[in-house]
Amino acid sequence: MKNCLIMGSGRSGTSMVAGILAQAGYFMGDRLYSGRDANPKGFFEDPEINGINEDLLASVVPVRPPLLGRWYFRDRPIRLQRWLARVPTGTPIPCTPEITQRITPLVQHEPFCFKDPRFSYTLPAWRPYLRSTDRDTVYVCVFRHPAATAQSIIKECADAPYLHSLSITFTQALEVWGLMYRHIIDLHRHEGDWLFLHYDQVLSGIGLDKLESHLATSVDRTFPDASLRRSRADRVIPDDTRKVYEKLCDLAEFSDAKVSKGLSR
Repeated sequence: MKNCLIMGSGRSGTSMVAGILAQAGYFMGDRLYSGRDANPKGFFEDPEINGINEDLLASVVPVRPPLLGRWYFRDRPIRLQRWLARVPTGTPIPCTPEITQRITPLVQHEPFCFKDPRFSYTLPAWRPYLRSTDRDTVYVCVFRHPAATAQSIIKECADAPYLHSLSITFTQALEVWGLMYRHIIDLHRHEGDWLFLHYDQVLSGIGLDKLESHLATSVDRTFPDASLRRSRADRVIPDDTRKVYEKLCDLAEFSDAKVSKGLSR
């Protein structure tokens, strides 16, 4: 049974994949967030792991100016909103001694399965401590069509009170999506054992087989619920976004007919 980190843009199916593994015997954190309408079956995220990644991103994500920020910088995420940060590729994310002291005890709980979209950016800060564990770590990247993800992000920002101060457009949500996966494709995936999973592969069962094989464990095949898919890939996406999506599909060995039907520009 191997350790794993689950990442990818928020609203892409990462919670579904984490839920599939929740009964396998993994340590996911000391107190996981409860489910709500956005994810009625749970998020499978721990406040301390989220907090570490929030603090890592705080050093590179511009903050809102205190006086004008409320009105003029509403597209800049504040604390707890940084899973919607837009971090350019190549941005160094320093890891302080204080954060090291917080990461070290967490990775000693083996086997662990940590899920957080922010890992898409912060993985380099965690990697030195993952190498020191007794078990191999598999990096699981979950994704779905960017238009569906972007529309789900917008809905989440409208519904979740902690996101009400953040204003994000469809174009900006696509930028979040693209930057997270560019970090993974261009910077992270060249080191370690990676598994790329399309949302639809998980629902079809193919993704469950891949999870069992890569992680050497059993999964909960009853957990995925297609009725919870409420956002559709029915909007046009730019060519640069489409190219990232096509690369992810190649890595996952998945063919999406929506790309060939021209839902891009």
